[in-house]
Amino acid sequence: MEFPIELRNAIEKQVTGYQHSQLKKMAQDLSDRYRKESGRGKKLLTQDMEAAVYAIVRMPATFGAVSDTIQYVRELYQGEITSLLDAGAGTGAATWAAAKQLPLEAVTCLEREGAMRRSGETFMKEGPPVLRNAHWMNADLTKVKLEVKADLVLTSYVLNEMTEKDREVVLKNLWEAANKMLLIIEPGTPSGFLVLKKARKMLLDWGAHITAPCPHEEACRLVADDWCHFTCRVQRSKQHKLLKDGDVPYEDEKYAYMAFVKEKADHVQSRILRHPYIDKGRVYLEICGRNENKAVYIRKKDGMLFKQARKAKCGDGIDFG
Repeated sequence: MEFPIELRNAIEKQVTGYQHSQLKKMAQDLSDRYRKESGRGKKLLTQDMEAAVYAIVRMPATFGAVSDTIQYVRELYQGEITSLLDAGAGTGAATWAAAKQLPLEAVTCLEREGAMRRSGETFMKEGPPVLRNAHWMNADLTKVKLEVKADLVLTSYVLNEMTEKDREVVLKNLWEAANKMLLIIEPGTPSGFLVLKKARKMLLDWGAHITAPCPHEEACRLVADDWCHFTCRVQRSKQHKLLKDGDVPYEDEKYAYMAFVKEKADHVQSRILRHPYIDKGRVYLEICGRNENKAVYIRKKDGMLFKQARKAKCGDGIDFG
């Protein structure tokens, strides 16, 4: 989904007057900090200008991943979602993505970092009414019991930044705050998927149901050195390219996600785990199915299934038994 032009303009307005060298150094420092300190529960960003640079570098990718995820979920879940709680909202990318696809009437954003909150609120003043009226709250998810509830509780790129001890408590609070659905998005890395895999087991033990991406609610079949992740292509702005030394006008964001619901919902029949390999007259797929994971060839003689496979990408559902 196209990154909102009004959001892009609002972000770039925040850094007007700063030299490129200043912004680039700050972007590199932030990248190093998140790479080295993430997962320890530390504050990684405290200054307003750091939040603005973070927004340039990370908001497009987060927006893209959340947009893709919500699209996958809405293909299966037909329940009405009109309220959103964005837990660990950062500068608001996930909320912007949700507002583009869902008929939201009420939005609450929880964020412990003042610099993030201030930037997020400033950006949302340029958005549609539901974003302009969003309620931002100062909240450390590891230290507060959530009082607010919403149809959809969404947390993106948050759980992986916590200690394992905090994660279970936070996860329980998020699940209790969800009226209908809890959607978790994490980096598409082995460590990001491991966070999701552990969360999956806990939530199923608490009575949750999965609607996406898994076609089943049995124990995850992926072995310890394997992981499930998907990819979205993100268009880069000029500023984004400069700060990340990008040569091409896009980057590919790898992410992993799971959507948990209070009531049983539909699953796909099978989910494509790796990028399809298209050969002459056939398509090679690695899939996670309701009963097993396997590698399959879809051939021309399979008719509509072959046409579906040729257009599919990693992460898509497919009607293969």
